[in-house]
Amino acid sequence: MKAYIGVKYHEDYRNKLVVDKISSILEEKGYETICIVRDIRDEEQIRYTPNELMKLTFKKINICDLVIIELTEKGVGLGIEAGYAFAKEIPIIVIAKSGSDISETLAGISKKIIFYDDIESIDSQLKDL
Repeated sequence: MKAYIGVKYHEDYRNKLVVDKISSILEEKGYETICIVRDIRDEEQIRYTPNELMKLTFKKINICDLVIIELTEKGVGLGIEAGYAFAKEIPIIVIAKSGSDISETLAGISKKIIFYDDIESIDSQLKDL
């Protein structure tokens, strides 16, 4: 099984800890994880145009059984990813730091919304995957 992890893109990859924690939990549950933000960093010196990046993102989502959207920080790309997954009937789980604003639209297409105070404590909340 494969899980796509969508997170806000930052040039300095400041949300690496969050990506690593979610990936670790999913991998313990038998999922292979795909995260464009993480995976393109591993491809040394490859640059994508926005169009190429979205095509790659859709291609990766297409092969997944689950989409996790980490929405502590909103981003248009995250909404596009979630909408695409919903259109493809791929279950969506939203994860966000407590107090984050989750739109009614995203809540409406999500199977589950999980709030956390500390990313290190999210294990128990993802146990039911």
